[in-house]
Amino acid sequence: MISSSTLPISVLICRNYKGDVDMAEIDHFLPLLMTQEEEGLTCPIMSHGNVHFLWIKHTNLYLVATTNKNSNASLVYAFLYKVVEVFTEYFTELEEESIQDNFVVVYELLDELMDFGFPQTTDSKILQEYITQEGTKLEVAKTKVPTTVTNAVSWRSEGIKYKKNEVFIDVIESINLLVNANGSVMSSDIVGTVKLKTMLSGMPELRLGLNDRALFALTGRDKGKTVTMEDVKFHQCVRLSRFESDRTISFIPPDGESELMSYRINTHVKPLIWIESVIEKFSHSRVEIMVKAKGQFKKQSVANNVEVRVPVPSDADSPKFKTSTGHAKYVPEKNLAVWTIKSFPGGKEFLMRASFGLPSVENDEMEGKPPITVNFEIPYFTVSGIQVRYMKIIEKSGYQALPWVRYITQSGDYQLRSNF
Repeated sequence: MISSSTLPISVLICRNYKGDVDMAEIDHFLPLLMTQEEEGLTCPIMSHGNVHFLWIKHTNLYLVATTNKNSNASLVYAFLYKVVEVFTEYFTELEEESIQDNFVVVYELLDELMDFGFPQTTDSKILQEYITQEGTKLEVAKTKVPTTVTNAVSWRSEGIKYKKNEVFIDVIESINLLVNANGSVMSSDIVGTVKLKTMLSGMPELRLGLNDRALFALTGRDKGKTVTMEDVKFHQCVRLSRFESDRTISFIPPDGESELMSYRINTHVKPLIWIESVIEKFSHSRVEIMVKAKGQFKKQSVANNVEVRVPVPSDADSPKFKTSTGHAKYVPEKNLAVWTIKSFPGGKEFLMRASFGLPSVENDEMEGKPPITVNFEIPYFTVSGIQVRYMKIIEKSGYQALPWVRYITQSGDYQLRSNF
């Protein structure tokens, strides 16, 4: 781990897991990086002799992994980002000061996260059971490694008890959309996640049923609305062999909050919030922008915290706004007019007019034409039509548990190009 905020740039902390790469090799990393930055050819993997550097940057730190073999780069980067996630859970902010203030804890974590070059315990909740930020003050009784580390179910502790057993399921879909200046959808897809908040006693087994088209085809029940999910990724608790054989999502859940799965749906998405824009220039002294926003989703649904971000010329000043709802403001450091609508019902149309002074217009042709971007969130609605058909909770004590399901659709990379 290398700090980029102090000069000269120095190695803060390191751990040699296998001993097959000389510790002095890290001295070649920064000269290689600086050379590439000067040439404008920064690469995530760099080599010096037969040693390869795989690195990421987080705040003022470089996290660097070294190897002299043809290692799995995806695994290495997944581990580096997991290190960032775990350290952030421990120290709130991962930066040079938090590493310097917690050297002992950092070394303990590095020893548990990986063993002889193989990722080991990477769940921060389990690590926090036996590695605390008061590591030098640990009582003898607490130094015993919990059984979760050696259990088959390493992501959940035994003996968990709740007075009220509940599971909260959030199905969150983000829409990525690009519309060209002629109003045609150039690209669109849906990226979804299923998040859990489990408050269940004991060691329960859960079975989740979705309206998965592959499952319905497998069982011969192709009735009603189904979805085809691609690029499905699961939390380690899901039994993959069971899913591959009969598409059943069966698992023993982590306690508390976790992301059970993510998926992508490659489909044509109709823009949920449609934007039309017109720009007029008057005698090279001012510019007026008219933006119309229309909700193209069900009337019974409401989009919350809608934010329409409209690019304006970099030399604009003296902003004046008029809106039919919500409020607008000028953000000069980003060259944007931001129109905020707290509540946007489906089927409604709203207008925003903006006027700016233009001290100079000579450089207009030299500027790019950034797209209009929209942020929003629509609760109780999924654009793909995905549904949780059932959630079965099985525990040997036979207690009754309540599953709660919530659907949310939100904007992802949602862009509409204009003729500005």
